[in-house]
Amino acid sequence: MSHAIAHILNNDCPHCLEGKVFKEKNIFLNIGFPKMNEYCSHCQFKFEKEPGYFFGAMYVNYGLTVAQGIATYFIAQFFFKETFDLRIIPIIAVVIIAMSSFNIRFSRLLWIYMFKNYSI
Repeated sequence: MSHAIAHILNNDCPHCLEGKVFKEKNIFLNIGFPKMNEYCSHCQFKFEKEPGYFFGAMYVNYGLTVAQGIATYFIAQFFFKETFDLRIIPIIAVVIIAMSSFNIRFSRLLWIYMFKNYSI
């Protein structure tokens, strides 16, 4: 399991673990919508199986965003006197916007790895 997470964070192909899923080598610090390779450069594995394949990755992205928002709230609440201060909302929004590019890439990689063929 730890090897799979390392390969996901390295943007590796789920089939051969050598090619890259996204055209950008680093999935962490990129701005804009991700540019995916259609096929793996090493093994020619097709990443998008069918039209609309990554619609399910939107649910993974939503879960990541909600988890980051909740974690940000629990961390930020220690810096305010009141239980729920309205100044926490912009802090949560900034964190969510800053993490959105990473979340898109990470959720697509998770989606590909969840549905790869493990019998090979």
